[in-house]
Amino acid sequence: MKPYLHLLLAIVILSCGDHTAIDPEQPTDSADTLTIFFINDQHGQLSNFAKIKHIVDKEKATNEHVLLVCAGDMFSGNPIVDQYEKKGYPMIDIMNKTGFDVSVLGNHEFDYGPSHLKDRVLQAEFDWVCANVDMKNSGVPQPDPFKTLTIGNLNVTFLGLVETFGKPGAIIPATHPWRVTEMQFRRHTDILAKYRTLKEDEGADVLIALTHLGTQNDLELAEIFPELDAVIGGHSHQKVNLTINETPVVQAGSYLALLGRLDLIVDKARITSSDVSFIDLHDYAERDQDLADLIATYNNAPQFNEVIGVALSDHDRNELGCFYTTALMDYLQVDMSFQNGGGIRSGIDAGDITTLEIYNMDPFNNQSVIFTMTAQEVSDFFTESRAGVHVSGVDFQQNGSTLVLYKDGKAIPPEDLVTIGINDYIPAVYDQYFPLEKAEIQGLTTAETIIAYLKTINATLDDEGCNRYFQY
Repeated sequence: MKPYLHLLLAIVILSCGDHTAIDPEQPTDSADTLTIFFINDQHGQLSNFAKIKHIVDKEKATNEHVLLVCAGDMFSGNPIVDQYEKKGYPMIDIMNKTGFDVSVLGNHEFDYGPSHLKDRVLQAEFDWVCANVDMKNSGVPQPDPFKTLTIGNLNVTFLGLVETFGKPGAIIPATHPWRVTEMQFRRHTDILAKYRTLKEDEGADVLIALTHLGTQNDLELAEIFPELDAVIGGHSHQKVNLTINETPVVQAGSYLALLGRLDLIVDKARITSSDVSFIDLHDYAERDQDLADLIATYNNAPQFNEVIGVALSDHDRNELGCFYTTALMDYLQVDMSFQNGGGIRSGIDAGDITTLEIYNMDPFNNQSVIFTMTAQEVSDFFTESRAGVHVSGVDFQQNGSTLVLYKDGKAIPPEDLVTIGINDYIPAVYDQYFPLEKAEIQGLTTAETIIAYLKTINATLDDEGCNRYFQY
């Protein structure tokens, strides 16, 4: 990455201000204004779509060139969507009714597995784009690599790209590796050359990369692909408004807190002006009432309000790492448990614990699985993979270049067997240490296991101040 891009990325992360290089201007008689509203990384959140629909419909009343797009990761993060009988159905239903035009596939679109993704792709009334995936024999309809939408006088082409850095030594998105085995992915940088003349080939007035690559990759994309008129991205959950080589690079945060707006003045297939703004949806008061009523119907899910325990204090994600791994260890009756930090997605407040809170904490529908390994094999996993995880059941002590496991204050001999309870995402990523044929896959997801633990073993959450995160 070029040094100045590191500086620009730091500006994105540290500054709340907007940074554009092309001053907005009024269109001439030969020019048109194109308005693109954009979101990314909503992760199952529904409520603010009613506000988005109101905003977009209001704009369309006076502007014929309006599009609404999504830069991926619509699933995984809200049990109302993720635990619905038809997984993901409420999200696509609401997006259809909001009026989305196109979306790129994000890495979490693959979380439910190919059968559910197939259903959601077929359900959508908007277009999907992704140029660096081949669905092969998965049964999922192949998305277009790009899509040209005609809106008023303008042809707007969207090129879709998804990240592929989900597993060391593999080219897959950051999803459960077992759920994309029937698909093939390519690095986005390896396919760009074939789209150099895409704008001309499509007769497009505007060429936009709709990506789920993350900010750093989006900035690099704008640098190496100057044919682009804009990059609308997702994945890194940031508010981004930068310009590289006169190409706007934008992203609208996450969890549907912001609606981004990109205004382009287009004159004979050339962008003469751009302007970027963000609408804070929490502060926006108006909404489409019909859509709000439908969302309320989805959100009225009493099965998630069952009280299954009590938290004696507020718990952050590190403290929940202790709770999570203890719950798996005790319920599965194993010697130890560990959990990847990124798999704990929210804290738990003091007071009653509901099933909704557990699913919010652990939204990925990963199965509980038990492995039996030698202490040396466990040590090798930590020293060689350098994975960072929350741990219960054992302690670690480095003895020279050797990592020794301790249980109840006693060193575990390297040849002794230990049982480990984990989610099945970890062994799928680190399969060289956890071969599938040795997996004892349990009948419950990890979230269901934790709910069962609270119901039957210990209904009290009291891990304030605990932090057993370990990385060699």
